[in-house]
Amino acid sequence: MLLATHDPARLHDWYAAVLDPQEDDDVDGYRVLRFGHFHLLIDHRSDVAARAAEPARAIINFDVGDARAVAERMDAAGTEWLAPLEDRDGSLFATALDPDGNYVQIIQLSEKHRAAMESGA
Repeated sequence: MLLATHDPARLHDWYAAVLDPQEDDDVDGYRVLRFGHFHLLIDHRSDVAARAAEPARAIINFDVGDARAVAERMDAAGTEWLAPLEDRDGSLFATALDPDGNYVQIIQLSEKHRAAMESGA
């Protein structure tokens, strides 16, 4: 996913700090963060607003191993919450705003919900 911003350093620093990528590279001026098989490319663009105008248009979802720890790192970074961490029948969900106002959802599915998804139930 390519994420355009006026301030790539600020956006990169937030994603790297709160979501702990497996890889963090600078490739030809793009900040590239790898989370499992998902790559987030952060690019400087002068033709986008400093704040996301319609952040619900695209929600960036991260399947995390420890949603409480991620939420704590987000709190420590001064993150604004659209929906704070909540338990939904054993699975944990929260929606935060990144520094540009994009919606970032963290999800930690319970073993029961994972099993149901894998079985197609």
